[in-house]
Amino acid sequence: MRSYLLNKEFNEKALVSCYFFHGEETFLAFQFIQELKEGLISPDVQDYNLERFNLEDHSWMEIIDLARTIPFFLSSWRIIVVEVIKGKKETLSESEKKILKDYFSSPSSQTVIVIIYSGKIRKDSSLFRFFSSLSTSLVCMREVKPLRERSLLVWMDKKLLSLGKTATHEAKKRVEELTGNDLRRVNNELEKIVTFIGEKKVIELDDVNQVLGWVKTFFEWEMADSLEKVDFDQSLIVLDNLFKEGIKPEFILGIMARFFRDIILAKLWLREKDKDRKAIFKELKPHIQERYGKFYRDKYQMFFSLVEKLSMKKLNHFLDELGKIDLKIKTSDVSEQALLERFLFDYCGLRKNGRATWKEMG
Repeated sequence: MRSYLLNKEFNEKALVSCYFFHGEETFLAFQFIQELKEGLISPDVQDYNLERFNLEDHSWMEIIDLARTIPFFLSSWRIIVVEVIKGKKETLSESEKKILKDYFSSPSSQTVIVIIYSGKIRKDSSLFRFFSSLSTSLVCMREVKPLRERSLLVWMDKKLLSLGKTATHEAKKRVEELTGNDLRRVNNELEKIVTFIGEKKVIELDDVNQVLGWVKTFFEWEMADSLEKVDFDQSLIVLDNLFKEGIKPEFILGIMARFFRDIILAKLWLREKDKDRKAIFKELKPHIQERYGKFYRDKYQMFFSLVEKLSMKKLNHFLDELGKIDLKIKTSDVSEQALLERFLFDYCGLRKNGRATWKEMG
């Protein structure tokens, strides 16, 4: 398998026991984890043999105890992801150092621990000093920096190649102009464009303008607005217009999923205290500017009202339902529009009346 972050081909024999990534562009670290999953673990058991922890809720003892156990379902590999938020849990106690030292003196042969520190880490922190002191045959430490200019365009090329597409230089520069260099956002927008162009192999400037300009600022706006207001009639009109315009069902699904993912992202950023509300709104709703006055204030208030009211359980359930619809669209002859209309009916019914028609919705 090849790692973009490590910039090399590597196999099971070349893996080390621990990878410690720190910096501002953690998307690269999560991309590395995806590469590990695909290269090491069967798709059938990936959900069981990849474990995620954050140090605010879990201890190093719990993490190391798991690392020592045999992987679930007798898969040959286990991946353990440990997330650390900037400014949190940077200090290791003496007992924690001993637990980690004992483990790395004889690490489990087919377990990979991936530590992701979000933000710039203090080099004098005991967490950084401890892992830096370990042999490079045990631990690989790497700073994950934001990609800019040429390196960002190269990353886009590799992402598109993995999706069977290429793009003109002008198209890539336009993506950069419209999305910035936040890789998670660039990744999402590239996937939208690929879905939108269908069988076409080369993405051109006009394709980017259509998806990130016209579609993004009109149809996605209209759908998000109807979902925010829980306006079933309006959402049906928007959905019907999308189908009449020939927009692919997969792209419409992406618009709906983006609505819920934005709320989840806002919840996570608020929990991590990494961004304040204005910064979050600017990141997720860049087309709604503060100079718009009352319109800005109304949209700001409505968005964070959703962030507070919708639980993670319900948000994830909505995304799961959209995932099931995506599968049905790809594997059956059921009407795509009918499936999405049913989703909107159930969503609006739950939001307005508190009555769910899906199972396990509480």
